[in-house]
Amino acid sequence: MRIVSLLPSTTEILFALGAGDDVVGVTFECDHPPEARQRRIVSTSAMPQGLDAAGIDAYVVAAMRAGEDLYRLDEGALRDLDADLVVTQDLCAVCAVDVSVVDDALRHLGCRGEVLTIDPHTLDEVVASVGVLGAATGREEAAQRLMADLRRRLTLVWGRTLTLRHRPRVLVLEWTDPPYAPGHWVPEMVEVAGGTSALGEPGAKSVRVTWDDVRASRPELVVCAPCGYHLPDAVGLAKAVVASGELPPDVPVWAVDANASWARPGPRLVDGVETLAAVVAGTAPDPAAAQQVR
Repeated sequence: MRIVSLLPSTTEILFALGAGDDVVGVTFECDHPPEARQRRIVSTSAMPQGLDAAGIDAYVVAAMRAGEDLYRLDEGALRDLDADLVVTQDLCAVCAVDVSVVDDALRHLGCRGEVLTIDPHTLDEVVASVGVLGAATGREEAAQRLMADLRRRLTLVWGRTLTLRHRPRVLVLEWTDPPYAPGHWVPEMVEVAGGTSALGEPGAKSVRVTWDDVRASRPELVVCAPCGYHLPDAVGLAKAVVASGELPPDVPVWAVDANASWARPGPRLVDGVETLAAVVAGTAPDPAAAQQVR
């Protein structure tokens, strides 16, 4: 089977299932595992380089209003790769190539590869997507093993936090300029880790909020998890937010590797839950996953 994965999360899952040798095409964001970087890149960003957080938001808002695509799909690469399976999404036009763009491209090229859409909104759906990809690639047993391990780890964390007397109000910022409250699986991650999500609804879209909303949510812990950022840049954004004075004083602020274990709906979301559980419990998390900035 020849697979093109247009999502970093599904690329990660495919490699975890042992289907990495079948993956022939990926996006410019597919960086885990490192072997994914050796595959042909078929999707790149249309966004100019060097924009800060506010500039990225402004560009995205303008592009969406104009009906412009945020990603460029290399139709020549798709033709050359002659994929049997193309994995894409219909969850978020900001996150990756939309399924409609893929369908149009394949139809235009006369390619007959199957298009599989992966759109998890909750933690359970993220785990279930492993099974979907396992079935699509003939790796059902590997998928069942991975799903069982992910559920076991989530159950272990939930067992430790379920009876906590105090569940701190945790504000996860999915963007910092302007601030965005979390959605999809992130509020669930907070709940399993022992907190209460100060803003954002589980399974819903992330939403733009104001700093007044942030302060009114009365957070006891702030987690900076900006979509598209690894830990070093997330630390920089978290420090900028602290310096701005927009957050309530004396509230602990942590930065996390959003790309690794928060923003991408793959197996490493469980790492994010375990990291946050350590923070809530007052124990030191893996320094490669999170860093306290205040």
